[in-house]
Amino acid sequence: MRKLLYLTPVLLGLVLGGLFMYVLLSDLDTETIPTPLLNQALPEFSLPTVQDSEQIVTKADLDGEAYILNVWATWCITCRIEHPFLNKLSQEGVRVIGLDYKDTREEATEWLTQFGNPYRLNLFDEEGAFGFNLGVTGAPETYFIRSDGTVAYKHISAINQTNWDEELKAIYDEL
Repeated sequence: MRKLLYLTPVLLGLVLGGLFMYVLLSDLDTETIPTPLLNQALPEFSLPTVQDSEQIVTKADLDGEAYILNVWATWCITCRIEHPFLNKLSQEGVRVIGLDYKDTREEATEWLTQFGNPYRLNLFDEEGAFGFNLGVTGAPETYFIRSDGTVAYKHISAINQTNWDEELKAIYDEL
């Protein structure tokens, strides 16, 4: 009985290691994990902006025009890689709304000052409650939102020139 107790962590480690290797070596596409919100209304929210804790934005404030909702954070290394391309998209007229996820206002403000601000609005989700309602699994994630406030598409990982040209621009143009 005691030997079994000592072997349990080893067996658990082997099982977890096997699962890790399966996911690592399989053909799973982790950038297109479906969202249950597809073709559903974006969840209701009431959030302050990064720049002004007194400015409260709701879902209704964003309805009426298509946009991409980019989930980002200062602690996210991939977000730093993605950020220059978001600046470029914004300059080209793409309506980009930011969702600063599980961050501090001071760090987010410093980030935007240092790297530029591609966001027409930048929502501040300090506790991650809205992100939870969206089904955010990490950052960056980008939701393509139609003018009626429904979710058209969810992209996980960084947006870059290649995936924008090959797939994402067409999705945005259809919004």
